[in-house]
Order: sequence, then structure tokens, then C-alpha cells
Amino acid sequence: MTQQEKDHLIHLIKTNQKLPKHYIYQLFNDNDEDVYLFWNGRKETPTNIVLPFHSIEHIDVPRKEKQTGTTDMFATDYRGRQLKGWTNKLIWGDNKLILSSLANGPLRQDIEQQGGLKLIYIDPPFAVGSDFGFNIEIHGETAEKKQSVIEEIAYRDTWGKGISSYLTMMYERLQLMYNLLAPDGSIYVHCDWRVNSYLRLLLDDVFGKGNFLNEIVWCYSIGGKGNTKFGRKHDTILFYSQTENYIFNGTDKDVTTQRKPNSHMRLKVDKDGREYQEKTDRKSGKVYKYYVDEGKIPEDYWIDIEQLNREDSERIDYPTQKPEELLRRIIAASTNSGDLVADFFCGSGTTAAVAEKLGRRWITTDLGRFSIHTARKRLIGVQREMEATGKGFRAFELLNLGKYERRFFITELLSTDTTAQEAKEEQYIDLILSAYRAKRLQGHSLLHGSKLGRLIHVGPLDVPVTQNRLSDIFDECIEHQYTQVDVLGFEFEMGLAPHYVQELKERGLTVNLKYIPKEVFDKRATDKGQARFYDVAYLDAKTKVDAKTQSLEVTLSNFVTNYTQDDLEETQQNMRAGSKVIIENGQIIKIEKDKNGITTREVLTKNWYDWIDYWAIDFNYEDKKEIIKKQDPATNEVTDVWTGNYLFENEWQSFRTKRNPSLEFTSVAHTYAKSGRYK
Repeated sequence: MTQQEKDHLIHLIKTNQKLPKHYIYQLFNDNDEDVYLFWNGRKETPTNIVLPFHSIEHIDVPRKEKQTGTTDMFATDYRGRQLKGWTNKLIWGDNKLILSSLANGPLRQDIEQQGGLKLIYIDPPFAVGSDFGFNIEIHGETAEKKQSVIEEIAYRDTWGKGISSYLTMMYERLQLMYNLLAPDGSIYVHCDWRVNSYLRLLLDDVFGKGNFLNEIVWCYSIGGKGNTKFGRKHDTILFYSQTENYIFNGTDKDVTTQRKPNSHMRLKVDKDGREYQEKTDRKSGKVYKYYVDEGKIPEDYWIDIEQLNREDSERIDYPTQKPEELLRRIIAASTNSGDLVADFFCGSGTTAAVAEKLGRRWITTDLGRFSIHTARKRLIGVQREMEATGKGFRAFELLNLGKYERRFFITELLSTDTTAQEAKEEQYIDLILSAYRAKRLQGHSLLHGSKLGRLIHVGPLDVPVTQNRLSDIFDECIEHQYTQVDVLGFEFEMGLAPHYVQELKERGLTVNLKYIPKEVFDKRATDKGQARFYDVAYLDAKTKVDAKTQSLEVTLSNFVTNYTQDDLEETQQNMRAGSKVIIENGQIIKIEKDKNGITTREVLTKNWYDWIDYWAIDFNYEDKKEIIKKQDPATNEVTDVWTGNYLFENEWQSFRTKRNPSLEFTSVAHTYAKSGRYK
């Protein structure tokens, strides 16, 4: 820069004026580069936060033949469940925090022991706001289950400032993915016309232009609208490697495409009746035979894989679902059997499903609860399919960052001018009460606030609300002659509702248990009153015990929810002639309005089981402790720590699918090895 430019720049800074854009490049210019990629919000260094992963479920379909251990798979226990070896991972949460915790935390060591992450395939959102929402089919009608506010916030963060916020979101995540990828690994980024040009530049910046391998054009005939701009009938898949030594299996049968005869060459038939064509190399004179029934390495335009249509058997009505054939080609081309594959925008779980079928290990993550639920059912279906055909498969675990993520959000939100634990706890209580629109109450031990005549207790951040805590709240309320209390908590002790709550009511205290939503950690949501505290839903189940055979059957008998996402009266007033399905106070209701303005209502949830899509049983909940790995930030030493909780081993489950919407309400009979008390 010239001295005149420097003086001008200093003057602009001192007078708090905007800097001309051409100064940005000059300030950050590196003599070795002739182009600098810049946008509003660009961060050079990604987060390096490390949060422990919380195990929610361990899911494994019992195998027909109980193994004692094999060289190529893993040992199983007496139930046929996996005992050792890599367990695949379905992780629910913000993929930025997940990626950072994988890249910098103790799980990185487990990934490296598997040979590292050989392939990442991602299909990130393309400014589609409905990615987190889904439809509920009930008695021939469709109700829209809207995205949660935390998902809505994630969408706003991605697109709130237009393309700049999208680039910031993707850039940080791509940096973390690059860090995780093995030296012989590669990444495929699936995108469309809205973001492909931007993502190409980001990938060049993160992976290096020299590691760009190809731009694959996936063409399809289904979908796309024909108009004056020509119909859009393709997506783009950007293919990059980590280094120049990358895996590529171009001749694998799952990669190759059908060879079409060359119209300019004569078709011949050999003695076995196989059609072929011959081509002579002009320089060497060598003759090459090309058989029609042999596949060939595809070019970078794929026209032999079609989009899923409405009648496709693998279609599960997830809005961004991609065909398994597409992922089969990608996974087979860039990994070998047993390699580790990852997808950090899970969607319906296609990457993990195909990886399992091809004998690869996998990690997949998503923020959307519908995505995680859909993927879990789909992957259990894959386990069942492979077990039925005698093929090997792995168990998978459902993880999240749980209370550690909550602790991280709280740390980010609370004031940094105090280290006193008591002061932090007071700030935490104030935060929750503010989101609940309640007033702070002084002079009590367990009663923290009040709202509309009801007392409020704010449950702890890290542990569930227990029966003992409710008992202490009861004593304090009775002492002060209070008759109504709302107890807010992130988690509640198993079996707490409704029986103990009913007992307290009979003794003079009405207790409402309400979940504290994640939205309390986002100021935008609390300021707008979008943080909804839902009543705790509960299940009832009956058990049938056979003492002679030491066996147990469980029958689901009731489910109660007060879930609300719509306002019935407001909807009726604002809607025009036609029909609409809403969800209010635990009911799905169809509203119809005729041309004369006459409104009728029909409750579609005829029975409690209309709400149930999936249920599962662990027949001995306390037989496996939840162990997490914790890393000392000073020494990097990793230790195994018991959280005080137990791991839910998903031993039996029943769920609805598109092809089979029915549900089993009674489990199989489970036989216990010895008599005793079991949870």
C-alpha cells in the first residue's frame, strides 16, 4: 500500500467509517496467492471445543447364531449381541460441536485405530427451510409436524444473512472435516445450482486446488421443472481428496456402468455367444476387445442412476432422500471393505444404510430429530435384513452431547465476571425463569419463582429431577401452604410420572412436570417467547411374568401427551374455505370450513396409540453402565468415567414403516438367566 492509502485507511478507522472493499484484499494479501476468498463473517480458525459424547441407546438385533468370536467380525453375548469391536455411530446434535469433539477429543483415537476416516459424503441443505419438518399420516389425513425452534434457529443461522452466513457455516465445518479425513481419504459434496459455485471455491480454499479430482454431474429424468430457462435435471457432486494418494476402485462392480456399443464399430460375437467390439491401437498395432456385457468406469456425468419415484420400495418420504445406488457407487469407489465412512448431514440415513450393506463402518450425524428417528428405524431395518440373510452386521449406538452440550451453552451465555459456583447457579435459574416468563421468588430453598399463582422449581442442569427432589419440594410447599407447583427439568427420573405425581396430588399438591427446551439457550427465541415448555409425556406398560420359565412379556397400554404446536381458535379465524390439520393439546384435529364460513372439527387421534410410531425395550436396564471417555486438556490423558447412568440396550423394538404401518403392542417373551429384580 502507498503511504497515501495507509493515511486514508487510518483516517477511516479513526472516524469509524466503512472501509472500501478493495482494502480488504490489500490488508490480507499474501504474496504467494493472487486471489483471496472473503465474505462477511469469515473465521480463519474453526472451534476446537471438546465435549464428551453421551450414549442414549445401543442398538443390535440379536443374531440367529450366537458367536463366541470370529477373526473377521466380533464376539457376541448369549443374546447374540455384539460385545467388542467398532460400534457404528448415529449422533444427534449440532455437527459443528460434533465435528470439533471428534477431531479434538478422545474418540479421535478410536477413529485412527480403524484406519482413519476414508470417505466423507455430505448432502448439506440448499436453503430448504423444510429440511427439519415432516408429515404425519393418520387415518388418511396428513398433519405437518413443524420443525422445532432449535431447528428453526439453525436454519436462520444458516441463511439469516443470505449466502454469507451459509458460507460461514460450511467453511468451519469443511475445515473440521479436512482435519478428520485420512491421508488416503476423499470427500464428496453433493449440491445443486443454488450453492455449487460457492462450495467449489470453499473446497478449493480448504482442500487445495491440487486436490480437486472432479465435478460429477448426476443427471436424472424425474423432478425438475421445464420452463423458459430449460428444465433443471441434474445435481453436482464435488469430489476432492485429502492428498494425491487417495483410494479409487474404478473397476469395482458397484462402481462400473454398462458399456454401450460404439455405433462406428462392428459388433462381433465370440464362440461363447458374447458380443464384443475390437479397437486397434494405431501406434502399437495391439488389438483390444471390449465386451458389451462388461462394465466400464463411468465418466463424470452419471445418467444411469435415477431419482427415487413415488413407488420406489426404498422411498421413505424424507424430503432430501437420495437413491442407495448413488451412494453405493461413491462408497465402493473410494473405500475398501471395513473402511470408515462418515456423513455429517445424515438426512434419512442413506449413507449409513449403504455403508452397512457394503461392509463398511460408519459415523453419521444430524441436528433434526426427525432425521435421527427416521435413520434409526431405517438402520434397524438394515440389521434385520442382514440378519435374515445370514450376513454380518455391526451394532450401532445413538449418541448426543446431552448435558455436556447444555453445559457448553450455559457457559457461553453466563457472565464471565464470576467464577463462584453459587453465582453461576443463580444466573442459570434466572435464565430459565426468564424463558418461562416467570418472576423470581426470594426466601425459599427449592422454590425459585412464580407464574400466575403457581410456584416454580428449576431442576438441575446435569442430572434428572428425582423422586427425592419432588419429595423435598412437596415438604416446602406444604410448609408454606402452596398447592400448585411447576417443576421444570431437562430430564426426569424413569418412572416418576404419573404415579408419584398422582400420589402428591392426593396429599394436597398439584405438580406439573415440564421439559426445559433447548431453545432457552438462544436469546432470540426467548425474547420472542418461542421457548415452549411441554408437559412430560408418559407411557404405561403392563408386564406378564412366568415364574417357571423366568420369562417376561411387556404390553404397551397407554400414552399421554399434551403436545401443542398450533392454536385452534386462531387457525379457525384465519383460514379460508377448505381443510387444515393441526396439533393442539395432545390431539391431531382436522378443521373444515365451507364457503359459508361454517367450521367443523374432527379429532383424528382416536386412540392413544395413534401417537406411537416406535417403542423399544431394555429388559435389564441396569446391567450396563454408561462409560464416557474424558480427556485431560493439560495432559491429553484419556480416562473412562462412569456417568452414574446406565446404557439403554435396545433389545426389542416395534415401529411403523411406510410399507408396514401396523405396530406390535406386546413384546416377545424375554427369558432371564437367573431370578431377581430387574428394571
